[in-house]
Amino acid sequence: MTLLRHFINGTWQESATGRVREIRSPHDQHVVTTATEGDAADALQAIVAARASFDGGAFRSWSWQDRQALLRRVADLIERDLNIYAAAESGDTAKRLIEAEYDIADVISVFRFNATISEPGHSVDVGRSEISSRIAYEPVGVCALIGPWNYPLLQISWKVAPALLAGCSFIVKPSELSPSTAVLLMHTLVEAGVPAGVANLILGAGSEVGAPLTTDPRIDLVSFTGGLQTGKHIMASAAATVKKVALELGGKNPNIIFADADLDAAIDNAVTAGFLHSGQVCSAGTRLLVEASIHDQVVSELTRRAGLITLGGPDDATAETGPLISEGHLNKVLGYMSRAISEGAQVLIGGKRASGIGLEQGWYFEPTVLDRCTTTMSCVQDESFGPIITVESFTSESEAIRLGNDTIYGLSGAVWSSDAAKCDRVAAALRHGTIWINDYGPYRPEAEWGGFKASGVGRELGGSGLHEYLEAKHLWRNTSPGRSGWFRDGGHSSE
Repeated sequence: MTLLRHFINGTWQESATGRVREIRSPHDQHVVTTATEGDAADALQAIVAARASFDGGAFRSWSWQDRQALLRRVADLIERDLNIYAAAESGDTAKRLIEAEYDIADVISVFRFNATISEPGHSVDVGRSEISSRIAYEPVGVCALIGPWNYPLLQISWKVAPALLAGCSFIVKPSELSPSTAVLLMHTLVEAGVPAGVANLILGAGSEVGAPLTTDPRIDLVSFTGGLQTGKHIMASAAATVKKVALELGGKNPNIIFADADLDAAIDNAVTAGFLHSGQVCSAGTRLLVEASIHDQVVSELTRRAGLITLGGPDDATAETGPLISEGHLNKVLGYMSRAISEGAQVLIGGKRASGIGLEQGWYFEPTVLDRCTTTMSCVQDESFGPIITVESFTSESEAIRLGNDTIYGLSGAVWSSDAAKCDRVAAALRHGTIWINDYGPYRPEAEWGGFKASGVGRELGGSGLHEYLEAKHLWRNTSPGRSGWFRDGGHSSE
């Protein structure tokens, strides 16, 4: 079994401590691979390499067109190796292979989209013929790119692609639970022609390698996708050196169904929104808001559909969703359930660890529907990151909006209705970064992604995603310089 290693300044290396972590399948706990376990010293070494490469200027001096061509090569190479990438992603996360294949296809789209973005910059007309005033954009510098475990390569690609296009140097820190595809990406970047020191990779737990990446003054930007509490800590740590931060911190996303909606489509999408990848999705629609007059009809069908979902491992052709990522995460979801029940939520189906043939060794949790929920309950306010849908009722459009906004989060949401004007009003009033109308879940690399409120800071994807990795510079040129004449002349010439 090949040991996954750090990639620093163009070389593969093990941690100086010699520590190793086993990556185990969430499906049955077999060892998928092993990875070197880094510490702060490894992170500092990567920072030195990235800083030297950026300050040396070799990569940022590439033309915009050359960096676009680089991204196209990366996309082509990942497409060539799609099956290898998907197998590695499925192995670490135990998500179904077909889901992993979709994820890698999305990664390819992200690199290809970024390769189409034109070089930013514009002139400013100041009304004087002798003045040239121009806004140029330069790479922000050295970036720490910290990814999550649920979509390991996809979320990293949202950071790496614009960082490369901008001309930055960077350090990737994937989740210690799912590092395999980040390692594959480094191999691909080398093959595509990324210079040594530009792309670096550190493996290990955030508690060990994370601190230098967020506090060291040689880091110019931290981009993090993950939990709220870690995001708060990163933001506070970065403040000491006033570095830029881009944070995507999850959500508690309202999925609002009005009585005049296409209920068959709305319910089917609600099942997908809540139970895809066992709810381990930052934009999961695990908070269902249903107009009171159709509550019983919707909840009855939702519960029936939840009971039909087949759980299984990545190689199970009949499986529709898989396990939670780890025993620790399973215990968190169980704790969430315990609090929900104590607060009065009604368990209509599920609510416990799944059992059955082939599931005994895995971290499986039953698809769950909780009814009679209110915004005062922790199960409605807290992100479970598991396959649990909470159901609330409303009687008016204004109440639906109020409930939909009654959360510290603001990542995404949806509204279902046959009344287009109503959909537009509700979508405009919801304080969330993405609103789907009569749909749930699709995203495009061309469209900005990110949240309001506690869901994060900044945006990924789209044009704004690139600008996180750029600094604007104003260049003023006077082609006919002269004296300012502001202060009195004391009589001495400048000869």
